[in-house]
Order: sequence, then structure tokens, then C-alpha cells
Amino acid sequence: MTAPTDIHMTLVKRILRYVQGTLSYGLTFTSGSSVLVGYSDADWAGDTNTRRSTTGYVVFLGQNPISWSSRKQSYVSRSSTEAEYRALANCAANISCIRYVLQDLHNVVPEAPVLHSDNLSALALSSNPVLHSIREWVQRHDLVVRYVNTEDQVADIFTKGLHSPLFLKHCHNLSVAPATTAIEGGMIGKRHVYNADMAC
Repeated sequence: MTAPTDIHMTLVKRILRYVQGTLSYGLTFTSGSSVLVGYSDADWAGDTNTRRSTTGYVVFLGQNPISWSSRKQSYVSRSSTEAEYRALANCAANISCIRYVLQDLHNVVPEAPVLHSDNLSALALSSNPVLHSIREWVQRHDLVVRYVNTEDQVADIFTKGLHSPLFLKHCHNLSVAPATTAIEGGMIGKRHVYNADMAC
């Protein structure tokens, strides 16, 4: 960065304080169903310089997040619907890949994966005969697309900064929590801790 200012230093300190305060946090995984559920969202024209939108999505296997992404879209979307549909298509493609991997591992997904979006227009496009990929998956019952309220849109955390209560809610929904036990390589006090459940 050229010509950093005091504002930049303040922001860097804030990031470092956040990282220091969450060093013990991680994902917690639980056993359960093998149903695939996805949440996709987009922040239309969130980058004020390039006007590009940010796509965010997360895919759960049961209650466990197994795939997620947050990235700027390659093209400038002309509407929020276009940005949301691109996010929907990216998440649907990811779900499709995960489903094939699970099938190769002989882990049958018991029902069609459900993909949630908080944009009704993008949901309507998923049955549009011109836009083939998602429509075909929906018609073959390989994917179910549903509306989710913006407050419950877990992928929102991947598209923009959120106020603390909503941020904490989505962290909880993503199974992000302080670690309760150390895994192999971790140290508690002066004693080396090995968790046999984590061994391969």
C-alpha cells in the first residue's frame, strides 16, 4: 500500500485485536444426517471503485459447514437479481460437485439438496427455461431452491461487514466456537494433549 495513513493503522490494529481475541475459535463438527443444504447471497455493487458484487455461499452437510466461499464476481452485475443469481449458480455448482463426491464415496444423499436465497427474483429465475443449469437440476429434483429471510441468511456473513448481533448469530449458525479441547499438536499447560478421536 502506498501512502498509508493513521486510518489504515487503526484498521490494521482492529483486525489484529480481532484475530488475537479469536485464536482459540474453530469449527465444531457433529455427527448427524447427510443432507446437503446451501445458502447463497450477494452484495450488489459492494465495491464502490469497481462496482463489482461480492458472492458468498456456504454448504452444510447436516449441521456442519463443509464448503464456503467469499469472492468478488468477475463481471459487473447490472442488478441485484443478476448478482444474486450468479451467487445462486455458483453455490448450486458447488453442491453438485459435493454430491458427486459423496456418491463416489458410497454416501448416498437421502434427499435433494436445498439451496436458500433471500432474493425472490433470483429464485424465480431458477425455473426460467432460458437459464439451463439450475433449471435442469430443479426439474430433475437434484436441487430444491427455497426462500430464506435475510435475517436468517447465513451466507450474509461472507458478503459484507455486519453489526455485532447478526455477526455473532451467523458465527453460531456456522458452528464457529471456542475450542473446548486441544487436538494433536496442541498444548494445555506443559502437558502434550492428543485427542484419539482426531487420529486417522
